[in-house]
Amino acid sequence: MAAQARRATRERRTSETEIGVTVNIDGAGEADVGTGGAFLDHLVSSFAKHSMVDVRLKASSRDGIAHHLTEDTAIALGEALDEALGDRSGIARFGSASAPMDEALASASVDLVRRQHSHVSLGLAGDSVEGMPREDLEHFFGSLLKSMACCAHIDVLRGSNDHHRAEAAVKSLALSFRRASEPDARRTGPPSSKGMM
Repeated sequence: MAAQARRATRERRTSETEIGVTVNIDGAGEADVGTGGAFLDHLVSSFAKHSMVDVRLKASSRDGIAHHLTEDTAIALGEALDEALGDRSGIARFGSASAPMDEALASASVDLVRRQHSHVSLGLAGDSVEGMPREDLEHFFGSLLKSMACCAHIDVLRGSNDHHRAEAAVKSLALSFRRASEPDARRTGPPSSKGMM
């Protein structure tokens, strides 16, 4: 794989939100995140920490609707990761990982093939997690994966605490992304029999 910076900056400005995000896939997992939503910040920061992607993300709402802020944050982050991956030549492409969080256990598998498909099963029991509506939390994962242009499956296998279930899910995704995006020294070109991703 050619030695090039796998970094990207994306801005998303709509009548509903304003988002600015910069990522460095070959970073140290540093996060500087501010969305105004404590649990949303926690999810993005956890993704950065465990994927080893540096993430700088600032988001603000223009209409005061938390759903729009969550969705647009996920879209902007996913688009930045997609752009930073470039043509995806020379990467491992596939990554799978399980992550425990106390009594909770989640499993994720990622294929960075650029075919959008996601299955996310968090199995949350309550209507919200740390003030974040369950449907917004589920939508965060779906919007992130779609914007990242990948195929991914996330299943929370067990857990009695919804916070732990959500955190195990984002950590397993982060670990899977890290493995899938790692350079493969034995590979040149796109990791696909089609010759393109």
